[in-house]
Amino acid sequence: MNADKKPLYESESREIVGSAMEVLNELGHGLHEKPYENALVVEFGLRGISCVRQQRYKVLYKGEEVGEYIPDLIAFEEIVIDTKVIEKITDHEIGQMINYLRITDLRLGYLLNFKRAKLEWKRIVL
Repeated sequence: MNADKKPLYESESREIVGSAMEVLNELGHGLHEKPYENALVVEFGLRGISCVRQQRYKVLYKGEEVGEYIPDLIAFEEIVIDTKVIEKITDHEIGQMINYLRITDLRLGYLLNFKRAKLEWKRIVL
């Protein structure tokens, strides 16, 4: 990356990670995924961040619909967010997010892992 080139959605990314850290600080770690997703929606609302839940996307194979993908959240109408409570983010989750970005035709995704006292997050750019 060039020194004069800013990362994709830099300020939005800070808002997302900051929101996730706030949620983790308030709820603590180790709950199921849904309370973190729900709390992120609340936190995004408090911060004025646009957010859509459970939007449906068609999965196509050679032009034929073969299923659907329903992301946890889409923030700022541009960023896929997947909440996790897993041991650690691995290549498996990263690969899934790359597929999610292809399906949604978006360029940026965040994996947010609430398993531990310190937020684990991964930024994936397509």
